[in-house]
Amino acid sequence: MTSPTADDASHRPYDRLRAELETLTTEAFRTDLADIDRLPTLEIARIMNGEDATVPAAVATQLPRIADAIDATAARMSRGGRLIYAGAGTAGRLGVLDASECPPTFNTDPSQVVGLVAGGPTALVRAVEGAEDRGDLAASDLDGLGVGPDDVVVGVSASGRTPYAVGAVEHARRRGALTVGLSCNAGSPLTAAAEHGIEVVVGPELLTGSTRLKAGTAQKLVLNMISTITMIRLGKTYGNLMVDVRASNDKLQARSRRIVSLATGASDERIESALAATDGEVKNAILTILGEVDGPTAERLLRESGGHLRAALEAARA
Repeated sequence: MTSPTADDASHRPYDRLRAELETLTTEAFRTDLADIDRLPTLEIARIMNGEDATVPAAVATQLPRIADAIDATAARMSRGGRLIYAGAGTAGRLGVLDASECPPTFNTDPSQVVGLVAGGPTALVRAVEGAEDRGDLAASDLDGLGVGPDDVVVGVSASGRTPYAVGAVEHARRRGALTVGLSCNAGSPLTAAAEHGIEVVVGPELLTGSTRLKAGTAQKLVLNMISTITMIRLGKTYGNLMVDVRASNDKLQARSRRIVSLATGASDERIESALAATDGEVKNAILTILGEVDGPTAERLLRESGGHLRAALEAARA
């Protein structure tokens, strides 16, 4: 029998990975789209739009799992924990995007919702070769944040096998953190590693293996749910109004006044007076108007109610 050569041995890892990828739904080859490059642009757009339209239904199959993960996340964060996303490539960038939108939307501290992408900030705009294959890098990144029992770590990976995402979840679980795995293949290693597995199976992509498409859309939808509904549970909204919005630009200044108006029906003069008395804090301004209290009292009532406006209003009216 001929002994394997060094060159044969060097290819074995790639052969194993190739065989693994061929089992993944997200990597499947669509023979019906093999001639898509020959189609008119409008027809390609129609096909792509039709593919995208299937994503919400795939997400819907996972709603009970998503809700369970959100309730568990809100419980950890209510005692001071953080929400941390970890992923590589598109998945990692989507996590960073979702995290970066929380401070202006919900007035969270930038350290409260964090996005980690394999390869660090450079990987947001340029691929960092090999970073996604390093589970130890994820462990190092989480150790840099001092991850502990109050935190929540969400590993995000379309394939569900990315070593960085799986490594992040495994390491976080060893540190006592709550773990969630978000993938787009059934029976993934990421789901096996996490306490809460969410598998949104969107099927093969328009371009074989390009998981920035349907898989990326599905991940964005789920991450939107996780952050938004968690913030609702934490009292960051009043009804469907973003009462913790941070008015950091002209548009948000105008939105702040509109939110106070929608919540209270007060006159513009009363709104301006309330915002002036509360240093521009929308939630506090609403409480001064609806609860008929002054700025310092509104601040105290909100602090005592853990930031929940409805509870503070009940206390003010008691």
